[in-house]
Amino acid sequence: MTKSLFNILDALTLGLIVLLVVATLSQAFRILREYQRGVIFRLGNLLGAKGPGLICLIPWVDRMVRMDLRVVTIDVPKQEAMTRDNVPVTVDAVIYFQVVDPVAAVVKVENYLKASSLIAQTTLRSVMGQAELDELLAHRDKINHILQEIIDRHTDPWGIKVTAVEVRDVVLPEDMKRAMAKQAESERERRAKIINSEGEYQAAEKLVQAAGMISSEPIALQLRFLQTMREISSEHNTTTFLPVPIDLFTPFLKRTGDGVAEKAEFQRV
Repeated sequence: MTKSLFNILDALTLGLIVLLVVATLSQAFRILREYQRGVIFRLGNLLGAKGPGLICLIPWVDRMVRMDLRVVTIDVPKQEAMTRDNVPVTVDAVIYFQVVDPVAAVVKVENYLKASSLIAQTTLRSVMGQAELDELLAHRDKINHILQEIIDRHTDPWGIKVTAVEVRDVVLPEDMKRAMAKQAESERERRAKIINSEGEYQAAEKLVQAAGMISSEPIALQLRFLQTMREISSEHNTTTFLPVPIDLFTPFLKRTGDGVAEKAEFQRV
């Protein structure tokens, strides 16, 4: 009976020893992937960043914080702002950044994700307040570049590199949308009137040139007369108009004019 009890105790002791060894080994060795780094602390003191690959630690003495070096995407919540020309807008954005210094991202800031998101929100409202509505709508690339420079300057001490900032959506008030639609319609009408006027001017200019050519070459008028007759005959019309050249009436008009002049001279006599 006593021997069996000792055997059970020995088995329990052996099991505890095995569990202790397994736990120790699990604490002593860590594997980091290519995009990961481990920031090592020994009794609270910073040793530095290690990895990737197999990392050896002193169990219960060293503590490791895993850091991901891949590009991280953060959605900036919608922010209400007033532009420089006093137009209320609601904008949201997306930020792309990555950790380039894992030690600084752990030591110099408590939560780099939350801190970067808050910096992005305040910067977005500030930049929107310094830009006009037309600039925000037409030159969004410029706004994105300004946002990236400001946010990257604030997050650089934390070991964060901002690679891109994109303003995703700009929401305008309904009355502003109607005003912009009316302005666009007026602009299209203005362009249509200008194009119509330019067309009439060019047509008048061509007519003047044609009249000058016909006056210098009277035979051109006869050719145009024949061409018009051909076009009329090809339309299959039941009624045909025959224009009579004014040259046929020139002798009669001249004779009538001479008769009127002689009559006037006779009356004076």
